[in-house]
Amino acid sequence: MARIAGVDLPREKRVVIGLTYVYGIGVRTSEKILEDAGVNPDTRVKDLTDEEENLIRQEVEKYTVEGDLRREKALNIKRLKDINCYRGIRHRKGLPVRGQRSKTNARTRKGPKRAISK
Repeated sequence: MARIAGVDLPREKRVVIGLTYVYGIGVRTSEKILEDAGVNPDTRVKDLTDEEENLIRQEVEKYTVEGDLRREKALNIKRLKDINCYRGIRHRKGLPVRGQRSKTNARTRKGPKRAISK
């Protein structure tokens, strides 16, 4: 079983798709990693040799992934909240951050509607 960056890759999937299960790696990054490692993207994860797994691990270590990336993102949001900038205030209130309208259509961020009694 291939374990890369603390994540077990699904055995039946192609390597290029299996690598996307690692937080911070998408399809394009996965393709680049496999190209640099010299591994065929169409290989199934269960068919990888130990040598190929090690090559992929070495390439993935060059990127910020999983826990480090999650921590970095959380610290960036915490910094915005601490300095009381507009984006930080929006994060704190649980409202859309990137300029979307919030009078309607912000249900993902705001949660379900609440009835207001008169």
